[in-house]
Amino acid sequence: MKIMGIDYGDARTGVAISDLLCSIVGSTTVVPSRNTEKAIADIVRLAKENDVGEIVVGLPRNMDGSEGVRAELCREFGRKLGEATGLPIQMWDERRTTVEAHNILSQHNYHGQKRKNTVDAVAASLILEGYLAFRGR
Repeated sequence: MKIMGIDYGDARTGVAISDLLCSIVGSTTVVPSRNTEKAIADIVRLAKENDVGEIVVGLPRNMDGSEGVRAELCREFGRKLGEATGLPIQMWDERRTTVEAHNILSQHNYHGQKRKNTVDAVAASLILEGYLAFRGR
């Protein structure tokens, strides 16, 4: 069984999938998410193709730990994803993952359109890595 990490966004959703041992991120991709139903269908397909048994959705909390409108949208997306896949959904605090993803891409000279197309997948990887480390403890 693999675990999938999701960084849900308005335009693009980052997807990261662990290896079979659930110890590292094995692959990443991005799916368009302006149409929520299409994004969910794409994620369901990826989950089936990759034998995913659990999904972790990033939960964007405010720096003080409170939740705002964006967190509500992510919780709703996670609920719909759970219904569509039948898989357990974990919500994972994703504070600063997008900032960290931008920093990582800057260090590797990813700029402009190249960065725009990659940042969500990197953020999904960071969400998944955090969750896998937590499970490993």
